[in-house]
Amino acid sequence: MLLAEDDRAIRHALERALTLEGYQVTAVADGVEALAQAHRNPPDVLVLDVMMPGIDGLQVCRVLRAEGDRTPILMLTALVETADRIAGLDAGADDYVVKPFDVEEVFARLRALLRRTSPVPVPGAVPEGPVREAQVSSDRQVEAAGLRMDLQARRAWRGGRELELTRTEFELLELLVRNAGIVLDHSTIYDRIWGYDFGPGSKNLAVYVGYLRRKLDEPGAPQLIHTVRGVGYVLRED
Repeated sequence: MLLAEDDRAIRHALERALTLEGYQVTAVADGVEALAQAHRNPPDVLVLDVMMPGIDGLQVCRVLRAEGDRTPILMLTALVETADRIAGLDAGADDYVVKPFDVEEVFARLRALLRRTSPVPVPGAVPEGPVREAQVSSDRQVEAAGLRMDLQARRAWRGGRELELTRTEFELLELLVRNAGIVLDHSTIYDRIWGYDFGPGSKNLAVYVGYLRRKLDEPGAPQLIHTVRGVGYVLRED
Protein backbone atom coordinates (compact mmCIF):
# COMPACT_ATOMS: atom_id res chain seq x y z
CA MET A 1 0.00 0.00 0.00
CA LEU A 2 1.11 3.54 -0.77
CA LEU A 3 0.02 6.30 1.65
CA ALA A 4 0.53 9.97 0.72
CA GLU A 5 -0.33 12.53 3.43
CA ASP A 6 1.50 15.80 4.08
CA ASP A 7 0.32 16.17 7.70
CA ARG A 8 3.05 14.35 9.66
CA ALA A 9 0.84 13.47 12.64
CA ILE A 10 -1.94 12.03 10.49
CA ARG A 11 0.57 10.22 8.27
CA HIS A 12 2.36 8.55 11.18
CA ALA A 13 -0.86 7.64 12.99
CA LEU A 14 -2.47 6.16 9.88
CA GLU A 15 0.72 4.34 8.87
CA ARG A 16 0.89 2.73 12.31
CA ALA A 17 -2.81 1.78 12.33
CA LEU A 18 -2.62 0.27 8.82
CA THR A 19 0.54 -1.65 9.71
CA LEU A 20 -1.12 -3.09 12.81
CA GLU A 21 -4.06 -4.08 10.60
CA GLY A 22 -1.67 -6.16 8.48
CA TYR A 23 -0.90 -3.85 5.55
CA GLN A 24 2.62 -3.28 4.25
CA VAL A 25 2.70 0.51 4.07
CA THR A 26 4.99 2.88 2.22
CA ALA A 27 4.28 6.41 3.51
CA VAL A 28 5.29 9.61 1.68
CA ALA A 29 4.68 13.29 2.33
CA ASP A 30 3.65 14.73 -1.04
CA GLY A 31 2.40 14.01 -4.55
CA VAL A 32 5.82 14.08 -6.19
CA GLU A 33 7.06 11.33 -3.88
CA ALA A 34 3.80 9.42 -4.37
CA LEU A 35 4.18 9.34 -8.15
CA ALA A 36 7.83 8.38 -7.92
CA GLN A 37 7.07 5.56 -5.51
CA ALA A 38 4.07 4.34 -7.54
CA HIS A 39 6.28 4.10 -10.63
CA ARG A 40 9.12 2.45 -8.72
CA ASN A 41 7.08 -0.12 -6.76
CA PRO A 42 3.45 -0.29 -7.97
CA PRO A 43 1.20 -0.78 -4.89
CA ASP A 44 -2.00 -2.82 -4.53
CA VAL A 45 -3.90 0.26 -3.36
CA LEU A 46 -3.22 3.99 -2.87
CA VAL A 47 -4.44 6.23 -0.06
CA LEU A 48 -4.01 9.87 -1.13
CA ASP A 49 -4.64 13.12 0.70
CA VAL A 50 -6.39 15.58 -1.62
CA MET A 51 -4.63 18.75 -0.47
CA MET A 52 -0.84 18.34 -0.60
CA PRO A 53 1.83 20.89 -1.58
CA GLY A 54 3.16 20.81 -5.14
CA ILE A 55 1.30 17.96 -6.81
CA ASP A 56 -1.94 17.29 -4.92
CA GLY A 57 -3.88 14.05 -4.65
CA LEU A 58 -6.19 14.87 -7.57
CA GLN A 59 -3.22 15.47 -9.87
CA VAL A 60 -1.64 12.18 -8.77
CA CYS A 61 -4.92 10.44 -9.69
CA ARG A 62 -5.07 12.10 -13.10
CA VAL A 63 -1.47 11.20 -13.95
CA LEU A 64 -1.85 7.54 -12.97
CA ARG A 65 -5.16 7.15 -14.81
CA ALA A 66 -3.74 8.84 -17.91
CA GLU A 67 -0.95 6.26 -17.82
CA GLY A 68 -3.54 3.47 -17.76
CA ASP A 69 -2.90 2.59 -14.10
CA ARG A 70 -6.12 1.13 -12.63
CA THR A 71 -4.83 0.61 -9.08
CA PRO A 72 -7.69 1.38 -6.62
CA ILE A 73 -7.39 4.81 -5.01
CA LEU A 74 -8.93 5.98 -1.74
CA MET A 75 -8.90 9.76 -1.22
CA LEU A 76 -8.61 11.50 2.16
CA THR A 77 -10.31 14.88 2.04
CA ALA A 78 -11.40 17.69 4.31
CA LEU A 79 -13.66 18.96 1.52
CA VAL A 80 -17.25 17.88 2.19
CA GLU A 81 -19.22 19.47 -0.65
CA THR A 82 -20.66 17.12 -3.28
CA ALA A 83 -18.87 19.04 -6.04
CA ASP A 84 -15.54 18.36 -4.34
CA ARG A 85 -16.28 14.66 -4.11
CA ILE A 86 -17.29 14.54 -7.77
CA ALA A 87 -14.03 16.29 -8.66
CA GLY A 88 -12.19 13.42 -6.99
CA LEU A 89 -14.24 10.84 -8.91
CA ASP A 90 -13.62 12.75 -12.13
CA ALA A 91 -9.89 12.58 -11.42
CA GLY A 92 -10.11 8.79 -11.21
CA ALA A 93 -10.48 8.06 -7.49
CA ASP A 94 -12.52 5.01 -6.49
CA ASP A 95 -13.70 6.16 -3.07
CA TYR A 96 -13.14 8.84 -0.45
CA VAL A 97 -13.09 9.37 3.31
CA VAL A 98 -13.88 12.77 4.82
CA LYS A 99 -11.63 14.15 7.57
CA PRO A 100 -11.82 13.80 10.49
CA PHE A 101 -12.38 10.09 9.95
CA ASP A 102 -12.67 6.95 12.03
CA VAL A 103 -9.83 4.58 11.17
CA GLU A 104 -12.33 1.70 11.12
CA GLU A 105 -14.10 3.40 8.21
CA VAL A 106 -10.77 3.59 6.36
CA PHE A 107 -10.25 -0.13 6.98
CA ALA A 108 -13.77 -0.94 5.72
CA ARG A 109 -13.36 1.08 2.54
CA LEU A 110 -9.95 -0.44 1.83
CA ARG A 111 -11.32 -3.96 2.27
CA ALA A 112 -14.10 -3.16 -0.17
CA LEU A 113 -11.70 -1.73 -2.76
CA LEU A 114 -9.52 -4.82 -2.56
CA ARG A 115 -12.45 -7.22 -2.64
CA ARG A 116 -13.54 -8.57 -5.98
CA THR A 117 -17.30 -8.58 -6.56
CA SER A 118 -18.79 -12.03 -6.09
CA PRO A 119 -20.87 -13.37 -9.01
CA VAL A 120 -23.40 -14.86 -6.58
CA PRO A 121 -26.88 -13.30 -7.08
CA VAL A 122 -28.03 -10.96 -4.34
CA PRO A 123 -30.40 -12.74 -1.90
CA GLY A 124 -33.64 -11.10 -0.91
CA ALA A 125 -33.78 -8.70 -3.86
CA VAL A 126 -37.27 -7.50 -4.85
CA PRO A 127 -38.47 -8.06 -8.46
CA GLU A 128 -40.26 -5.10 -10.04
CA GLY A 129 -42.57 -5.88 -12.95
CA PRO A 130 -41.44 -8.09 -15.85
CA VAL A 131 -37.84 -9.04 -15.17
CA ARG A 132 -35.42 -9.05 -18.05
CA GLU A 133 -32.56 -11.16 -16.76
CA ALA A 134 -28.93 -10.48 -17.50
CA GLN A 135 -27.52 -12.72 -20.19
CA VAL A 136 -24.24 -14.42 -19.22
CA SER A 137 -22.57 -15.58 -22.43
CA SER A 138 -19.46 -17.00 -20.75
CA ASP A 139 -17.54 -16.91 -17.49
CA ARG A 140 -16.38 -13.41 -18.38
CA GLN A 141 -19.30 -11.78 -20.27
CA VAL A 142 -22.55 -10.36 -18.87
CA GLU A 143 -25.18 -8.35 -20.77
CA ALA A 144 -28.45 -6.56 -20.01
CA ALA A 145 -30.40 -3.47 -21.17
CA GLY A 146 -28.01 -2.79 -24.03
CA LEU A 147 -24.97 -2.98 -21.76
CA ARG A 148 -22.14 -5.47 -22.18
CA MET A 149 -19.40 -6.16 -19.64
CA ASP A 150 -16.18 -8.13 -19.92
CA LEU A 151 -15.58 -9.10 -16.30
CA GLN A 152 -12.07 -10.43 -16.75
CA ALA A 153 -10.79 -7.42 -18.70
CA ARG A 154 -12.95 -5.09 -16.55
CA ARG A 155 -14.34 -3.29 -19.61
CA ALA A 156 -17.92 -2.18 -20.29
CA TRP A 157 -19.87 -0.86 -23.30
CA ARG A 158 -23.26 0.71 -23.97
CA GLY A 159 -23.95 -0.28 -27.54
CA GLY A 160 -20.71 0.37 -29.38
CA ARG A 161 -19.44 3.01 -26.93
CA GLU A 162 -16.90 1.90 -24.33
CA LEU A 163 -17.39 3.31 -20.84
CA GLU A 164 -14.46 4.64 -18.82
CA LEU A 165 -15.21 3.38 -15.30
CA THR A 166 -13.35 3.39 -12.02
CA ARG A 167 -13.13 0.13 -10.09
CA THR A 168 -16.05 1.02 -7.80
CA GLU A 169 -18.19 2.21 -10.71
CA PHE A 170 -17.49 -1.04 -12.57
CA GLU A 171 -18.48 -3.15 -9.56
CA LEU A 172 -21.65 -1.12 -9.01
CA LEU A 173 -22.63 -1.46 -12.67
CA GLU A 174 -21.91 -5.20 -12.63
CA LEU A 175 -24.15 -5.63 -9.59
CA LEU A 176 -26.99 -3.77 -11.35
CA VAL A 177 -26.51 -5.62 -14.65
CA ARG A 178 -26.48 -9.04 -12.99
CA ASN A 179 -29.76 -8.11 -11.29
CA ALA A 180 -31.42 -6.27 -14.19
CA GLY A 181 -35.11 -5.63 -13.50
CA ILE A 182 -34.67 -6.21 -9.76
CA VAL A 183 -34.85 -3.41 -7.22
CA LEU A 184 -31.75 -3.48 -5.00
CA ASP A 185 -32.15 -1.68 -1.68
CA HIS A 186 -29.53 0.69 -0.31
CA SER A 187 -28.32 -1.70 2.40
CA THR A 188 -27.79 -4.52 -0.09
CA ILE A 189 -25.77 -2.31 -2.44
CA TYR A 190 -23.64 -0.88 0.38
CA ASP A 191 -22.92 -4.37 1.68
CA ARG A 192 -21.99 -5.79 -1.73
CA ILE A 193 -19.90 -2.85 -2.99
CA TRP A 194 -18.40 -1.33 0.15
CA GLY A 195 -18.74 -4.25 2.54
CA TYR A 196 -20.36 -1.94 5.09
CA ASP A 197 -23.67 -0.08 5.45
CA PHE A 198 -22.83 3.56 6.19
CA GLY A 199 -26.39 4.33 7.26
CA PRO A 200 -29.25 6.45 5.93
CA GLY A 201 -27.31 9.71 6.25
CA SER A 202 -24.55 8.67 3.85
CA LYS A 203 -24.51 10.28 0.39
CA ASN A 204 -21.83 7.92 -0.92
CA LEU A 205 -24.14 5.68 -2.96
CA ALA A 206 -26.11 8.61 -4.42
CA VAL A 207 -22.87 10.25 -5.57
CA TYR A 208 -21.69 7.08 -7.32
CA VAL A 209 -25.08 6.41 -8.94
CA GLY A 210 -25.17 9.98 -10.23
CA TYR A 211 -21.66 9.71 -11.58
CA LEU A 212 -22.42 6.36 -13.24
CA ARG A 213 -25.56 7.81 -14.84
CA ARG A 214 -23.50 10.61 -16.37
CA LYS A 215 -21.30 8.02 -18.05
CA LEU A 216 -24.17 5.78 -19.17
CA ASP A 217 -26.77 8.27 -20.39
CA GLU A 218 -26.95 9.29 -24.05
CA PRO A 219 -29.11 11.96 -25.75
CA GLY A 220 -32.33 10.41 -27.02
CA ALA A 221 -31.62 7.05 -25.40
CA PRO A 222 -33.62 5.66 -22.45
CA GLN A 223 -32.23 6.12 -18.95
CA LEU A 224 -31.02 2.81 -17.54
CA ILE A 225 -30.58 3.33 -13.79
CA HIS A 226 -33.84 4.24 -12.04
CA THR A 227 -34.42 5.43 -8.48
CA VAL A 228 -37.14 3.67 -6.47
CA ARG A 229 -37.80 6.21 -3.73
CA GLY A 230 -37.38 4.91 -0.23
CA VAL A 231 -36.00 1.59 -1.49
CA GLY A 232 -33.01 1.75 -3.82
CA TYR A 233 -32.11 1.43 -7.51
CA VAL A 234 -32.94 -0.78 -10.48
CA LEU A 235 -31.40 -1.23 -13.93
CA ARG A 236 -33.95 -1.51 -16.74
CA GLU A 237 -34.82 -0.13 -20.16
CA ASP A 238 -38.21 1.63 -20.19
